[in-house]
Parts: sequence; C-alpha cells; structure tokens
Amino acid sequence: MALSVIVLAVVTSLHLIAFVFAVGAERRRSIAKVVPDEYDDQTYCVYTTDASLVYGLTAFGLLLISQAVVNGVTRCLCFGKGLVTGSSSTTCAIFFFVVSWISFLGAEACLLAGSARNAYHTKYRGIFQEDDLSCATLRKGVFAAAAALTLLSLAATILYYWAHARADTGGWQKHQNEGIGMATQPQQQQQTGEFQKP
Repeated sequence: MALSVIVLAVVTSLHLIAFVFAVGAERRRSIAKVVPDEYDDQTYCVYTTDASLVYGLTAFGLLLISQAVVNGVTRCLCFGKGLVTGSSSTTCAIFFFVVSWISFLGAEACLLAGSARNAYHTKYRGIFQEDDLSCATLRKGVFAAAAALTLLSLAATILYYWAHARADTGGWQKHQNEGIGMATQPQQQQQTGEFQKP
C-alpha cells in the first residue's frame, strides 16, 4: 500500500477541525450564577449559552470519522494482508497504532463527558439567604484536555499510517536467497556451438 496524500489530507483536516471545535467548546462552556426570584424568597440558577454542547459533539463526530477513515484504509492493522515481519516499520506501526487508539479514546471520552456535563443544568431552587444553592457547571479544562488529546491523536495517526504504508507487503512476501536465472546451461552450449568454426 502506498502512502496516499488524499487520506493524509482528510485525516489531518478532520483532526484539526475537531481540535478547533474542542477549543471553542472550552471557551464557550456554560457559566451559571445564582439569581434571586423576583416573586418569592427563592433563588435559582441562570445559565449562559449551551454552545459547547454542539461544539463538543461536533468534535466528537469529526474525530470518529477521521479514525474510521484511517483504520478503514489500513484495515485496522488486523485484517490486512500482512506486514513485513521483523522490520522497524512494523514495530513503529504497532506502537503508533496503540498510541493513536489510546489518545483517540481519551479525546472522545473527554468530549462526550464534557458535552453531557455541560448540558446538565441545576433545576432545583434554594431558599433565599438560608441555603447556599450550588449551580452545576462543567469543570474548566475538560474540553482543553480533549483538544490536547486530539492533537496527540493526529500525530500518532499520521505516524501510524506512514509506518503502516512502509511495512505493508500488499500480500507479497519477500523470499530470501532466491534469484531468477537468465539462461539455462543447455541453451548456452547450443549458442556457443553455433558460432564455432569447423
């Protein structure tokens, strides 16, 4: 399998767009404040925008598509026709395959958990000046961790694809100590016999 520029471009662009959405989700997290009710002595939570829910889920989907593309092309390292055994490219391909999947799963977990937690809003009310009402919000840094893991996943995925392309045999096995003879012994004698003078 040769290294495809189209596959590299698709994987890189999807990862980078997912990174931008993850950073956007971190910057647009819901912020809550406790506000007194104007009609009675209770307080309630008022939340800002839910944009990071959409950003986080979009980054989740883009990262999932990118991982599916590269593992579909390389046949997930398990279902291909084979890699060159004992080469450093095969070792690198296996190492970066594992790093790619670990960073991908970490980024996806942060994106999904952050989106779910950001969507949760405190619904109950507290009694004004008697209860300290705590508004549930997403902790800072969850989407930032997802963005960092997305970049790590990008690097590992590109290096995995490159090493896999170098180690892939395409179904052909290299045989050692075998060569192709250009001419056989009887043909050489026949040719030399025709040109000798009587």
